Order: sequence, then structure tokens, then C-alpha cells
Amino acid sequence: MKLQVENLNFSYNHHKILNDISLHVNNGEFVGIIGPNGSGKSTLLKNLYRALTPDSGSIYLDHENYRDLKIKDIAKKLGVIGQDNGVPFDFAVNEIVAMGRSPHKKLFEGDKKEDKEIIQNALNTVGMADMAERNYLYLSGGEKQRVLLARVLSQQTEFLVLDEPTNHLDIHHQLRIFDVIKGLGATVLSAIHDLNIASLYCDRIYVMKDGSIYKSGTPEEILTSENIKEVFNIKTDVRQHPVTKKAMITYLPESIFNKGEDIVV
Repeated sequence: MKLQVENLNFSYNHHKILNDISLHVNNGEFVGIIGPNGSGKSTLLKNLYRALTPDSGSIYLDHENYRDLKIKDIAKKLGVIGQDNGVPFDFAVNEIVAMGRSPHKKLFEGDKKEDKEIIQNALNTVGMADMAERNYLYLSGGEKQRVLLARVLSQQTEFLVLDEPTNHLDIHHQLRIFDVIKGLGATVLSAIHDLNIASLYCDRIYVMKDGSIYKSGTPEEILTSENIKEVFNIKTDVRQHPVTKKAMITYLPESIFNKGEDIVV
């Protein structure tokens, strides 16, 4: 599954939010999007999964124009986790996860044995099987996020679009969820808040700034002290981790530099 975005523009109330965005995600790639709050990451992803409609530009999924695809056909190809955990009705956890099977069914068709096995496997994968009967509305933010991932896993799509999928999760579950996503072998485009997580899991990274693509490249090319300072306006120490061999970012608070000490970064 491959995604190609060409010259995408989006405005809200005549205010330009996305400016001439072009990017691609190759089959099997794990591509991250990073950038400060307000840079347009979530708005871009919403345009990609049709929660918003671009002003102009083209989106192709496996060389098919989005405009030519029906919603149900897209749902068979594309799994989405947004930042909004809201569910308007009172559903149990297993009912939420079962919703991921709907693109593969006819109207009013019930769950078959295969569907139930897929749902159970998805709950097991995210560690929520023991809460299958719990009310979704009363879960913690992190538990809700794991349920939403299980729903996407039950959808069994080849392409995942994720908007900070480990939001609200502790570090154990952050790593577990990204290990699961990486292990799927699916094509992934994900907004990621934690730069060290992006370094560990991404094959390539797009950097957004002020609604545009600022830079793109491998984690090693992108996650440098110079780039991070330019985009996030913070000082960092970046070096190769001795175990993972990936870029490791240490954030350096301004208070350190205000003590008059000689620090080399």
C-alpha cells in the first residue's frame, strides 16, 4: 500500500492552515510527522482520512485518486486513530473493537466466528482482553487509546494513519504499542510527539513548521541539534545510543545555561 500526496492546501475560515504539502509513503514504510503544536500535523492527517476536505491538491492511495474511492473502500484500506477518544454512546470495549469489522460486512450482518477471533486477538495484542466487557466511557485516557488501536487492528487494513497513537500512555505501553504497530508490517504514517520514539521506530520523518513541510529525511538526518533548535526552539544534546544505535535526544533546559557555566552542545 502506497500513499502519494501532491500540492495539498487547506484553509479554515479563509486562514491558510496547510500550504502546498507534498509527501509520499512507500509500501511497508513507517513514516513519522513531527513538529511543534499548531504546525498542522493533525490537520494534514484529517485531510488524508477525509475528516476534512482539501482546498486543492491530490491524494493517491495505490495510484487511485481518493476522489474516486467510496468511503467503505477506503475503510478497507485505511485504518485511523485520531486524537479524539470520544464515543457518543454507551458501548462495551469489545463492541468498540468489533466496529473495526464493519467495512468487511454487509448491512446488519452479525459477527461470524472469524470476526470474533480477530476481535479477541486484537484485544489480546493491546492487553485489554480482561476489560472486554467494561464500559468504554469509564476507561482512562490510556485505556481508551489502546481500545482504539485494537479497533484498528481488527479492521485489518494495510495502511495505518495515526495521530499521536500513544497519547496518554505510560512509557511501557508506548513502547508496547509501537512494537505492535511496527511488527504488523503495515504501511504507517504517524504524527509523533516524542522525538526519541520517532528516532526508534521511523524509517523516514517529515518535519512540519507553520503549515508546510520544513524538511524530510531519515531520523539521523532530521534529528540533529540544529534542526530541533530551528523547529522547536530548544537546546538538545543528540548522540548515537550505544545499544539501539539510533539518535538519542536529551533536552537541555534553559536554566542550565543561565548559571554561567561553560557548556558545549
